Amino acid sequence: MSFKSLHHVLDSLGTQYQPKEQRQLQSLLQCWAEVVGPVVAAQAQPISIQRNVLRVATSSSVWAQNLVFERQRILEKLNARLKFPVADIRFSVAQWQGVSTPQPSFGTEQQAQLWQQHPSWMPEPATSFSARPNQEPMDPTQAFQSWARTVRSRSQHLPLCPQCNCPTPFGELERWNVCALCAAKRW
Repeated sequence: MSFKSLHHVLDSLGTQYQPKEQRQLQSLLQCWAEVVGPVVAAQAQPISIQRNVLRVATSSSVWAQNLVFERQRILEKLNARLKFPVADIRFSVAQWQGVSTPQPSFGTEQQAQLWQQHPSWMPEPATSFSARPNQEPMDPTQAFQSWARTVRSRSQHLPLCPQCNCPTPFGELERWNVCALCAAKRW
């Protein structure tokens, strides 16, 4: 007969006598980041399961609304991985303050890497529009003209969208064969 540590015994008793919903939530949390991806997992965290309805706290109402549109896809992925059915998902900002995310935080380095993989990304030019701290402020017309010159210089070497003839980043043409605005009009 081998002896087990008190910590091991208490852990096994704790999982054995947990409510069913709590056990379900624990198993769901183990696959959540894989199902939704690291970006969404950093902004949306499951908080409870009641009557097979998953409640997810989101960092903002924008995330809640966007995830509502992805709800069916997320449900299909979750149900393919879990041993219990999830009937629906409800997204809300209400309990986000109390959520502690177990994943590592999604820092600026990861955000920069994601942005560089986006079709609309363009490398920053050597000279970019910036505030002029040591000079007097420009009047609004001069500020707009300066901004317009900067934008024109950034886009003058870009290929044109075949549909609207606007300068378009290479990644957008590669992915959709048109600019992002024309692609969105199709959808």
